[in-house]
Amino acid sequence: MLEPETVRELALSLEGTEERDHCGIPSFRYRVIYATLWIEERGVNLMLTPEMQHELVADAPEIFSQLPNKWGLNGATRVNLDKISREEMLTVLKLAWGLAQPKPKISKRRA
Repeated sequence: MLEPETVRELALSLEGTEERDHCGIPSFRYRVIYATLWIEERGVNLMLTPEMQHELVADAPEIFSQLPNKWGLNGATRVNLDKISREEMLTVLKLAWGLAQPKPKISKRRA
């Protein structure tokens, strides 16, 4: 069982992360939102790829689930705070945080 304050601490430990309100819900972002904390519902929504989501849900359906909306089809994944460990939470937060990083620019060279 993981407390919401622990999730906040873990997210804010990731370089460049800021916490901001998003429609009344705490959100964590690096450039874009990568996680939202649903305190009353004891869950976290992570912005992952559909492939990451499918793997997590297949491996641990008691912890991870696809959000039942268009965001879920694009990889938004719900984390059950009553079932996840601190180490697992940090791992999946890092996955979502990594996806929020700016993409490297590819320079176009002329021949």
